[in-house]
Amino acid sequence: MTPRLPDVTVIGAGLGGLSAAIHLRLAGHRVRVFEANAAIGGRANVLRVGGQRFDTGPSLLNYPWIFEDLFAAAGRHLGDFLRLRRIEPTIVFHWPDGRRLTLASEKERLAAELENFEASASHKLDEYLADAKEKFRIAFEKLIPRNESRPLTYFAVLTCGELLRTALWRSMYAEIGRFFRSRHIREALGSYAMYLGGSPFSLPGLFSMLPYGELAYGLWYPEGGIYALVEAIGRLARSCGVEIHVGRTVSRILHREARVTAVELADGERIAADVVVCNADLPTVYPQLLGEPPPRLAMSPAVLTYYWVLRQPPAGLSHHTIFLPGNYRPAFRHLLKGQGIPTQLAFYVAAPDASQPGPAPASPSRVFVLVPVPVLSRLTGVGWPEAVAEVRDRVLERLAAAGIVLRAGDILAERVWTPPEWAQRFRLYDGSAFGAAHTLGQVGPFRPPNYSRRFRGLYFVGASTQPGTGLPMVVLSGKLTAARIAAHVRSALR
Repeated sequence: MTPRLPDVTVIGAGLGGLSAAIHLRLAGHRVRVFEANAAIGGRANVLRVGGQRFDTGPSLLNYPWIFEDLFAAAGRHLGDFLRLRRIEPTIVFHWPDGRRLTLASEKERLAAELENFEASASHKLDEYLADAKEKFRIAFEKLIPRNESRPLTYFAVLTCGELLRTALWRSMYAEIGRFFRSRHIREALGSYAMYLGGSPFSLPGLFSMLPYGELAYGLWYPEGGIYALVEAIGRLARSCGVEIHVGRTVSRILHREARVTAVELADGERIAADVVVCNADLPTVYPQLLGEPPPRLAMSPAVLTYYWVLRQPPAGLSHHTIFLPGNYRPAFRHLLKGQGIPTQLAFYVAAPDASQPGPAPASPSRVFVLVPVPVLSRLTGVGWPEAVAEVRDRVLERLAAAGIVLRAGDILAERVWTPPEWAQRFRLYDGSAFGAAHTLGQVGPFRPPNYSRRFRGLYFVGASTQPGTGLPMVVLSGKLTAARIAAHVRSALR
């Protein structure tokens, strides 16, 4: 007789939780997902402002094959649920000195652009791409897709040459500097660390592969926005038999003799559970759901986000634009170590209507602004109404300086989410928007594992566990966590 597989309770319907739920259901478990908010998606949620639909968080998609693999695991095709549109050029960078750099996945176009900043940059680009391609192969073939928390075992699969190629002892910024002398090129490529909520001066050199991943495999945008992808994954989960309950807040994880036994909902209902998968941010789970002190982790920054409905599309603004500060290194240092709102801002602007095919869309138009700021414990004393107004003015000034004229009066409707609001909505530890930082001591086998060493039956998924943050990584996280559970179940049945 085949032993009965344990039921699984998933706390949180972010993409990591949904991915884990799908893989576990396909393995034969009964899976119930409890989401505190009214909609699935976690930080990748949806917001309506002035009659327009906004993605609340992530606004671009890379590594599309990871999402295709999730659907393929269930015998389905992503293309049957969703259409992806390639964005070209990928990202435009602006500096206070008036310089502008446009990245494109078309190599000849990119080489010509870099030559504007550094002589012989096209030759250096070839060297960089070859190096980053090998880093990318090592990471995605040998490191990322493995459940391994023992450093020696984790790195033992690499040859000596591959280990040297990882450049883990060198910063991402320094590794990029091996190929390019221009500070503008180094700063643009280094700013991809912001995808992980990190600094190019603290991320290990292996992450110099990040721009390559986008340049080689493209930057994509789902028709209907990122939340259309969330909805598609939600439909996939339900079609597999995953039970999703929204508006149901888990308030406690119950345990006895170092083993989880149940979850308790905010209304007092208790759900017996042999296996609990937490998609709530890992360092939040311990104090809020277990009554335990959180693990000591370096966290990525918080964010202040603006959602604007404009009278008309702003001229000169691309789909994805990053505005970098003149004091690049001190600005990143302030995000990680400083107090209060930075004096010079690094921020990201998304104008999804700018890349719509065909004629420019009729007004109104949508613009999303994301401003990284220090975590909440470093923002004590900030008056948020005043800070929101001040940062808005500074963003508009930078846009104007770049030739993108957008006045406060052009904003027909606005919604703002401050770091405290982000923390409250999504149980973000210290308001950190991207989860645990990707410092050398918190990547690979050094990152918090996807299972609890103290409470049997308790597992984690999402940005603060292995392999890391970002939409593709949390989807992979769900697959890894499901594989970890399968291995533990097999071991228990022997």
